[in-house]
Amino acid sequence: MTLLEAVDVRKFYGQTCALDGVSLRVGAGEFVSIIGPNGAGKTTLMNVLTGLTVPTSGRVTFKGVDVGGATPVRLARLGMARSFQLVTIFPGLSVGETLAVAALARLGRSARPFSALARDLEVRAAVDDVAALFGLADKLGRAARTLPQGDKKLLDVATAFALHPDVILMDEPTSGVSTADKTAIMETLVQAARRMGIRAIVLVEHDMDIVFGYSDRIVALHQGRVLADAAPEAIRADADVVRTVLGIAAPPATVSNRPPTGNPSPRTPLQ
Repeated sequence: MTLLEAVDVRKFYGQTCALDGVSLRVGAGEFVSIIGPNGAGKTTLMNVLTGLTVPTSGRVTFKGVDVGGATPVRLARLGMARSFQLVTIFPGLSVGETLAVAALARLGRSARPFSALARDLEVRAAVDDVAALFGLADKLGRAARTLPQGDKKLLDVATAFALHPDVILMDEPTSGVSTADKTAIMETLVQAARRMGIRAIVLVEHDMDIVFGYSDRIVALHQGRVLADAAPEAIRADADVVRTVLGIAAPPATVSNRPPTGNPSPRTPLQ
């Protein structure tokens, strides 16, 4: 079943073509990674898929509904959420209050003083559940701005997960953190997605160990076009993709269909 689809999407900025006829389908149970060199159109595509950028032509549908240019609130209500490459933290809020904002949005509640939220059992339960999944349960009272970078990344992703979306799109959730933190973040978010019943993940990522370790399908962009859309094994065997996207003559031996821990990656991480 197709959940998210882009059909022949084009996006121009003046005379510059950022996306040139891009089509993409994301089905239930899929973990899809989008890769490409700088300037390939990855961020523009993510922005189009999540309504931040209106395409010049083409269409984007989510669960069969046209969502081109849709607001984040509308997408959240339909069941789509996104986390960004640059972590956005509310500097004046605690970890628990940050998660409560997302819980309120999911429950359709209006904002209220945080002192009142402490007595709202439904919101408290939602916050506690997400915090436990992301290893943040012992940090709920801590100011979000004081977290180490790895935990800030987790909080950013956890906030999107707190919306309980069907599909979540993530832009480099492991950027700017150590290798150990990358592994922990990926393992955490995949386990959380399984537990919460998230039906599909779309990931933009530069770390090829992450991409090849977790993806069911990889979409390679180059100069605003889809160069390849295939399973990791086929991408790794495609000389044009390896040369153009990875910038090397042959894929390194370390890039394989295994997560950074060295344990076999499930072929479909969400099932």
